[in-house]
Amino acid sequence: MELDKAWPGYMAVVAEARTPKPVFEALRDIVNAHVGNRLMTAQLFEVAKGRQRRIYSENEAVYPVGGFKPIQGGRWTETIIGRHEIFSSLSIEDMAEVFFDWKLIQSLGCESIMNLPVVVAGEVIGTLNLLNEAGYYTAEKVAAARALLPFATMAFLVDRYSEPVA
Repeated sequence: MELDKAWPGYMAVVAEARTPKPVFEALRDIVNAHVGNRLMTAQLFEVAKGRQRRIYSENEAVYPVGGFKPIQGGRWTETIIGRHEIFSSLSIEDMAEVFFDWKLIQSLGCESIMNLPVVVAGEVIGTLNLLNEAGYYTAEKVAAARALLPFATMAFLVDRYSEPVA
């Protein structure tokens, strides 16, 4: 997919969205066409408060939206939050070392993962999380996925600006 051709339609969705869901759904379609995906979720981070919250899920029965949980330390956190790099894994065995819910992920037919950090003003504000079959997120797909980050950033900004003002 030529991503430059996706911008006009995507930005039309961004401009009209009153909630982040239609923007994340449009992003999901772009992700599917560009690198492929079986299950996409998005996590919002509040790094200073040490917490994260799921703001989008293709499968809310398994991965519901909402509720904060603590940001855990480890290899994943160091890669995403510490170095602002994409985290990827090609096997369920590697994922089992990082994700407590690896058996659930495997039960969904997914054994490969890619987490893209969304960085704004030098801070990771969230991740776009993609799951697929074993061996799927190769180095080539990870490199191609970097081009998705501007689209993901827009989706997170819609989430930020669609929240009610307190």
